[in-house]
Amino acid sequence: MVQLHVLRDLDPDQEVRTGPPLRNRWVRAGWLALVIAAGLGSRSAGASVLPGWVAAYAGDTLWALMVFLGLGLLFPAARTGILAAAALGISFAVEFSQLWEANWLDRIRATRPGALVLGRGWVATDLLCYAVGVGIGVAGEVVGRKCRVPSAE
Repeated sequence: MVQLHVLRDLDPDQEVRTGPPLRNRWVRAGWLALVIAAGLGSRSAGASVLPGWVAAYAGDTLWALMVFLGLGLLFPAARTGILAAAALGISFAVEFSQLWEANWLDRIRATRPGALVLGRGWVATDLLCYAVGVGIGVAGEVVGRKCRVPSAE
């Protein structure tokens, strides 16, 4: 696997080093599974116990967080900002694609898997939910980086 150069603490005076991936794939996969389970739960009949605003916005927020986590799993050495931009781009593209109505695409969206992946209809507030979901992912990485035990190099 090709290792990407990573800047340490974004300090331009420090040297660039090649190191191990920034993200542990097993930890990332565990978080991804939890987020998917929570997202599916937010769209299930059991979600009626949630406060209305949580039930309304949790699924879209968790969907964008899932995209962010999935990209981090696929590209463990990528910079957090790049992952965030890519996750927002994908999330926004899927939302804007809902403005396009084609019979074949509407048939896909009418299925449960199609609705979970592509959504059902344009809702502007979903864009805010996506930004919050990706923001949660970025915050998680920042906190995780601060709590990580330094390696003995």
